[in-house]
Amino acid sequence: MQATADTKQEIRIGQTLPYSGPLSGFGAIGRTQEAYFAKINAEGGINGRKIKFISLDDAYSPPKTVEHTRKLVEQDEVQVMFGSLGTATNNAVHRYLNGKKIPQLFVLSGATKWADPKNFPYTMPGMAAYESEGVIYAKYILQTKPDAKIAILAQNDDFGRDYVNGFKRGLGAKAATMIVSEASYETSAPTISSQLATLKASNANVLFGVVLGKFTSQLIKGVAELGWKPDLTFLPTSAASISFLAPAGLENAVGMISSSNQKDVNDVQWANDPGVKEFFAFMKQYMPSADLNNSNYSAGYHYATLLATVLRACKDDFSSENIKRQAASLKDVELPLLLPGITVTTGPDDYLPFQQLLLRRFDGKSWVGFGKVLDDQ
Repeated sequence: MQATADTKQEIRIGQTLPYSGPLSGFGAIGRTQEAYFAKINAEGGINGRKIKFISLDDAYSPPKTVEHTRKLVEQDEVQVMFGSLGTATNNAVHRYLNGKKIPQLFVLSGATKWADPKNFPYTMPGMAAYESEGVIYAKYILQTKPDAKIAILAQNDDFGRDYVNGFKRGLGAKAATMIVSEASYETSAPTISSQLATLKASNANVLFGVVLGKFTSQLIKGVAELGWKPDLTFLPTSAASISFLAPAGLENAVGMISSSNQKDVNDVQWANDPGVKEFFAFMKQYMPSADLNNSNYSAGYHYATLLATVLRACKDDFSSENIKRQAASLKDVELPLLLPGITVTTGPDDYLPFQQLLLRRFDGKSWVGFGKVLDDQ
């Protein structure tokens, strides 16, 4: 009974992340959030309550995600699951959490399925949907290169399919004539060189590479080695990390286009921005040894500020039901690391918190935003 008594004094937040295994780099997200909630507690908590944040290592393994999530819900009595990473891992506990009526908030995956309030009212995504991003790239091509000949390379899974579906939806009726070649690859494949050679042979002058991790490096290096010079090359947001670009040679990535809704904290243009200065002050005090070139730290901070906004809106009712209700009624919320002009709005029938993105181009050192904020409509 002790845990139940404590929940009257605490806000209990659960999370699973890969702190070990091949995706352990994303553990920086959870470590930052642990520090952020410690900061909030040091300042008196939220509406007089301290936060108990329990983040467990699932090593990006769905069976471990299930085991840890059950423990968090049934033993630790968390009121909300927050910011867990991955499509397959979150999928493994999707029905369970909705059945238990525990909010599964700000899932770190852009799969379209997380925004389905009718069938899964307790689940809400934390990233711009992959489909939305695909639509935005297509709209940009239609505006700037309407006679483009497009080649697509996509990972053969839900991640790849969501991007390609959105991209084709954005092109509309012109998709059939503008897309001249498509290829896919399995995540278990050692290389994508044959696919790249096939796509180059189509004489496409625009490339959309729906790639992740090592395949990002392979795409950038492979295109350069083939002497292929598309006029435009697009990469998904989650592939745009410098850590993926560097192994291919940063010079080979110059001119590539991606997108973001967050300020790049290391970009000099934001050096005097209040939100960015606040982030650096927090990191200096709470995580002084962190490598701030790793964007997972700013991502962790960004999502923690979003959850804190939801919790403050709960007033004195921290029931799972009210947390869900407040998450689904955000209105023009500004966050410290969101780009100017981008806000968070949700509704009972609209669970997509982020539907706007700014295109950005790689200049050899960093990603530089350009143009206006775009949406997926």
